[in-house]
Amino acid sequence: MFYRDERLALFIDGANLYASARALGFDIDYKLLRQEFLRRGKLLRAFYYTALVESEEYSPIRPLVDWLQYNGFHMVTKTAKEYTDSQGRRKVKGNMDIELTVDAMEIAPHVDHIVLFSGDGDYKPLVESLQRQGVRVSICSTIRSSPPMIADELRRQADNFIELDELREVIGRPPREAREPRERFGPPREAEEAEAEENE
Repeated sequence: MFYRDERLALFIDGANLYASARALGFDIDYKLLRQEFLRRGKLLRAFYYTALVESEEYSPIRPLVDWLQYNGFHMVTKTAKEYTDSQGRRKVKGNMDIELTVDAMEIAPHVDHIVLFSGDGDYKPLVESLQRQGVRVSICSTIRSSPPMIADELRRQADNFIELDELREVIGRPPREAREPRERFGPPREAEEAEAEENE
């Protein structure tokens, strides 16, 4: 499904990818993820989208954002909105759909293939538009979790579906107790867990 001479761009919905990997029981090594797609084609950009809670003095996902930015990812962030739900619980909303969609539409004339790391069915119109512009679109998510992390309509619309679980051996981190120092394997797990909470 990949050609060595095609121009690639990765679009990573950070919270969605983290939730999918967590549902499968493994952590992602983002350095290995980027290397894998550098191997598959001519990788022009790797975008990573996440919302940040700026009201706190220290955001626990800041180490993840900084690490990715220094290691070849183009970071797209915005301030998350905080609110209290009907049960009085503090919630954070940080949807990045519009930012991802605009960036994908802008880069479409310059790439042959986009890999979207998300199972969100809201991206179906984006995938349709990219395909009309001649861009092949692969979706990376999972159907092996319960419930599946990808919307059926998104999977059907994609040119290719990449099962995240099948990338486990290529982009997964070793279990925490077997790891070498964290620098080799990317940002700390705590930062990824914080991101999932901030983007719920």
